[in-house]
Amino acid sequence: MTAAPHPATDGLSFREATAADVDALVALVESAYRGDDSRVGWTTEADILGGQRTDPQGVLDVIEAEQSRLLTVERDGALVACCQLEHRGDHAYFGMFAVSPALQGAGLGKVTLAEAERTARETWGVREMHMTVISVREELIAWYERRGYRRTGKMSPFPYGDERFGLPHRADLQFELLVKPLV
Repeated sequence: MTAAPHPATDGLSFREATAADVDALVALVESAYRGDDSRVGWTTEADILGGQRTDPQGVLDVIEAEQSRLLTVERDGALVACCQLEHRGDHAYFGMFAVSPALQGAGLGKVTLAEAERTARETWGVREMHMTVISVREELIAWYERRGYRRTGKMSPFPYGDERFGLPHRADLQFELLVKPLV
């Protein structure tokens, strides 16, 4: 039996971002996490953080970093998802993950994450993927756990006072390290 095509994941193309993509990438990341537009999807952080999620310089820094890749996902020429991969010795770090809010919940995130894992494994030969997630994001952490990531209990502080990371609406924010073997 052949699986029926899925509209959200049909016709996708993956490529590394370039400097010409910066504005579109900032808009995508902001739309997925901040402000009222982000409430269309389920990954919004609008209730816990205001302000920006990223900025043009931060995105450009990721694109230009030697041990980093910013993977873009397009469908019909439109940017629909992205994620950062950074080589850190024996593992890769996964970050700046964003899926267009209108397409969330349709399998695009799962496909993007799988491609990121494959890319990290094949490009750098790493055996693990690491990421940090705001620990109060239980629904998001559960989504990653269903994809093989495990909570480590290792916490790092949220950068309170650094507006580049947003304006916290709560005093209990911290990041938890999630890890997945890529073997």
